[in-house]
Amino acid sequence: MKQRKKLVLLGSCFGGIGIILGAFAAHGLESIISEDAINTFETGVKYQIYHALFLLFLSTQTFTTQKLNKILFWLILTGVIFFSGSIYGLATNELSSFDFKTIAWITPIGGILLILSWALLFIHIIKKSS
Repeated sequence: MKQRKKLVLLGSCFGGIGIILGAFAAHGLESIISEDAINTFETGVKYQIYHALFLLFLSTQTFTTQKLNKILFWLILTGVIFFSGSIYGLATNELSSFDFKTIAWITPIGGILLILSWALLFIHIIKKSS
């Protein structure tokens, strides 16, 4: 499968799931977790949506290479799962028998992967324009 198609598929998947989770936070969680926990959950949704849009943007660009797109795909996929996924778990921790606090250390790793994806694009553009 072509790399650009993978970016579109992942972006649309993250976008759709992000909308569903945002609606779930607003309408399904409001009476069962605290307002602070809902705000935390919504932070995960925002970053997931931001990166869905980033993936869709990347899929339309001709200045990136297939190799760079592959690296960005994996950084963003892993970053969103670690960052947003762990935030979802931590925000709803009281609803689960699993203690998500035990894996909270993956949240900053996910954030670093997301930052790296943006930094790699920035570096690629700087190098290409030189």
